Amino acid sequence: MSIIMWFPTAVLEGRKLPRVILSIRPSSRSESAISSLMKEAYEMGAWSFDLPSVQHLQTFRDLRHLTEDEALAGLCHLEAEEGVAFLGKPLHRFEAKVVETIRKNLISSLLPRDVFPPSSSSDVFTQKEIDRIAFDPVRFDNALSLLDPEDSPFLMVGERYGDWLLALGRIDLLKEMIGRVRQKGFIPIFSGHWTTFTLPKAKPLDAAAYAVPINKRWGLFDRTQACDVIKKFDRPVISLNPLNDGKLLGESQEAFSFLFEELKIYLAIARIDSEAEAKKIFEAAQRFPSLIPPRKA
Repeated sequence: MSIIMWFPTAVLEGRKLPRVILSIRPSSRSESAISSLMKEAYEMGAWSFDLPSVQHLQTFRDLRHLTEDEALAGLCHLEAEEGVAFLGKPLHRFEAKVVETIRKNLISSLLPRDVFPPSSSSDVFTQKEIDRIAFDPVRFDNALSLLDPEDSPFLMVGERYGDWLLALGRIDLLKEMIGRVRQKGFIPIFSGHWTTFTLPKAKPLDAAAYAVPINKRWGLFDRTQACDVIKKFDRPVISLNPLNDGKLLGESQEAFSFLFEELKIYLAIARIDSEAEAKKIFEAAQRFPSLIPPRKA
């Protein structure tokens, strides 16, 4: 029988979340393996899970139905590409052109040269073409319709196309998506991969928090600069990959101390591939306090 533990909590826009959200990533990606590990983590005391795929979402829904636990909360993802089109076609059909445009316009001065793999394409968007990239409400709403704020009150919006749209100067498209997400009853969290570039650019978005990769050993693109940016950022930040792909699992307490006490990170989303890993994360996280928002005057 599992020992029930607890995570410290934080509050975003009036909703509670654990300060460490588990992302179930077993070595076997089958739905049964995901389901088994999610159930084990739940029985230990986990009540919020990262849901990066349809398999994760279905497994979570099954667990919610099985337990009838209304406190269970998922964290679904929505790629920003779902909401953008060029000449009426999904932007991913022009991905090579997007990448080459960013490579030529930004990498020389702002981004490391190895951000993108080598490309044989030399085709780039002109500024007029960038201006013609448009919000695609029908496709975006179709993607949103597969999700439910009852399952996932918070919704991660952005990911790699979030970074790319910021790099193209089209934050207006992200603002439309964030607004649409709020209209549908979700609380948006903006997620990006380029910490030092993304956080300053994305700050005007109406997001509850900003999720970016940062841990004790690594941050995109320069770790020292990433830490400085986060310390000065006055909005809630979520650490993606807080244990550096499991390399810091044996130093979980020190890793969370760095994030929660030094960088003042709000939450962390930690990947686990076994019950033993979940237990280690529980034990480390319990040593840190909950975040209690200040009372309104």
